[in-house]
Amino acid sequence: MVKINKRNIDNFLDSNMFASIILELYPESRQGEHKGRYTHAVRKFNKLFPNSDELFIFSSPGRTELGGNHTDHNGGIVLAAVIDLDIIAVVSPRNDTTVVLYSEDYREPFIVNIDDTKIHPEEKGKTEALIRGIASRIKEKGYKTGGFNAYCMSNVKVGSGLSSSASFELLISTVFNRLFNNCSIPTIELCHISQYAENVFFGKPCGLMDQISIAYGGIVGIDFKDFSNPLITNIKTDFPEKGYGLFIVNTGKGHESLTDEYASITAEMKSVAGYFNRDVLRGITLGQLIENIQSLTRMFGDRAFLRAYHFIMENSRVLKQIEALKNRNFDLFLRLVKESGDSSQKWLQNSFNPSDPASQQLNIALALSEAVIGRDGAYRVHGGGFSGTIQVYIRDFLVDKYTSFIENLFGKNSISPIKIRNMGVVCINDMPEH
Repeated sequence: MVKINKRNIDNFLDSNMFASIILELYPESRQGEHKGRYTHAVRKFNKLFPNSDELFIFSSPGRTELGGNHTDHNGGIVLAAVIDLDIIAVVSPRNDTTVVLYSEDYREPFIVNIDDTKIHPEEKGKTEALIRGIASRIKEKGYKTGGFNAYCMSNVKVGSGLSSSASFELLISTVFNRLFNNCSIPTIELCHISQYAENVFFGKPCGLMDQISIAYGGIVGIDFKDFSNPLITNIKTDFPEKGYGLFIVNTGKGHESLTDEYASITAEMKSVAGYFNRDVLRGITLGQLIENIQSLTRMFGDRAFLRAYHFIMENSRVLKQIEALKNRNFDLFLRLVKESGDSSQKWLQNSFNPSDPASQQLNIALALSEAVIGRDGAYRVHGGGFSGTIQVYIRDFLVDKYTSFIENLFGKNSISPIKIRNMGVVCINDMPEH
């Protein structure tokens, strides 16, 4: 562990130790950019909080879902990975119970007195709800909390489908864990605490995939058969990017207002599960589903049946994706990525917002990807869907052509290259020099 304060922070940022640390977190080609981000964040923090001395620096990454679209909430299996886009934060403890957090993207700070752990209805959907909800749950679990000052910068943009909310939740949970609990809260507990804050205080019915992938890092397979104790498997393989680029395409419309659409997927899947006297779809076979198709469609509608069909097929597909990665069979992996995307479009039906059928940016992006990429890559709906982003694997020789098409349609910088990183949320102070 390295102790960082205002007197040594400049030397630390210029040290070989810090250079080796950021090399663990970001691509070598972007080291200068990221050193600049940390330097800027420290300077802003020192200006905003001139009386703070001891400093802690955190990085909480975004995540990309590689397989298992909308299955976690029904006991499914997912495949996810953290990426080189992240929220960074400079933090210092306070002597009271107030959290004061400035973000580069907001003019005014978020201020929360965590002595008050009640739900505030007026905070639903706001940053304050996540901070308060995390503090409330940590206290409820018997752990300690305290006030802190923080300055954050993020390139995990809201609505990007890279799970900015879970990235922020794990950041805040880890700050409480590191500053006030000596890192004694188990990682899986931090994930449940973060999910609780989003579900109960923030008001969004999310699963646990985002939090787990961000907390554990690398590529992970997550089996949610037991929600309280999911089986987490680190996929020990070099992600086969040679000859390919991995990209996220932002179609220009966020998904912040689509909570009801996400909730409908969970609800419809669980309504089908209820027909079989189960709480979730996990354990129901394809044979059972087809055998009862007439009753199911009559009682719950055609879409609920199709979404249940997607769940069953997607669950088995994730197992094949995991094996393909372990065996370094990238051709098979890409074929399964495309199958996942097809299933999401046709059966899950989350590639456009049904309340605005004339607006179908995701489907436009997928159609363009099919036309330009063909068999030289793969593409699929990314994250929650309905709006937002798609995920694309492209052979290197097509990247320039594809980028030109995408930016012509959705605007400059609408396509972002991403890299898988091996580490989840971290406190920079605690990272060893390599």
